[in-house]
Amino acid sequence: MSYNPQSRVPFTSFLTLDNDHMIDVAEVLDLHRAMVVRWHEQDVDNPQEGFLELVCTQFSFNFLLWHEEDIARSPDVGDKKIAEVKRKIDGYNQNRNDWIEKLDDWFTEQLEANCIVAEEGAAMNTETPGSVIDRLSIMALRIYHMQEQIERDDATEQHREAVQHKLAVCMLQLDELAAALQHLLANIEAGNVRHRTYRQFKMYNDPTMNPYLYKAAQRQAG
Repeated sequence: MSYNPQSRVPFTSFLTLDNDHMIDVAEVLDLHRAMVVRWHEQDVDNPQEGFLELVCTQFSFNFLLWHEEDIARSPDVGDKKIAEVKRKIDGYNQNRNDWIEKLDDWFTEQLEANCIVAEEGAAMNTETPGSVIDRLSIMALRIYHMQEQIERDDATEQHREAVQHKLAVCMLQLDELAAALQHLLANIEAGNVRHRTYRQFKMYNDPTMNPYLYKAAQRQAG
């Protein structure tokens, strides 16, 4: 696997991607790599169109979630701030999952538009394309911040070597996960694998299903 130490952008080595499918996996990877750099230099935005606009929005919630998680683990942050951060984390995580479903709904619409029906008895994959794209976006964040650790002025050589090892593993995992997504898409489009949006039905943010929320509402109403 090749790696350019002067860049935060990983270079896939054995992965061959094409655009003969509903989406171009390489474009998704490029978007994640570009936006993670862009959003560290300016406010989160979304300059994309079409399917990539959905990918970018879904990624934005992972980006925001990542940095709130960092704050939540700081020992010098007070309880009030932690409570604020926790609520932000819950909101971003809910949005993250909602947009995974939107990605998968897009795939469903494309399959229907192209009259693609799974063969009788076709298996269901354990992950949907949307959930794999979500994992790829997290990997893009992890790789960016691993490289950031290597470039720290105060980092010891031992720290840099340890991070380099982890970074190499992350880049290998990114390649393999991207290849797995392309394989999944090919099988879905060929009718060999069934596709369905996986509805997660998060209950903790639903005021009608979280007992702490609806009981609190009942007490206030009473």
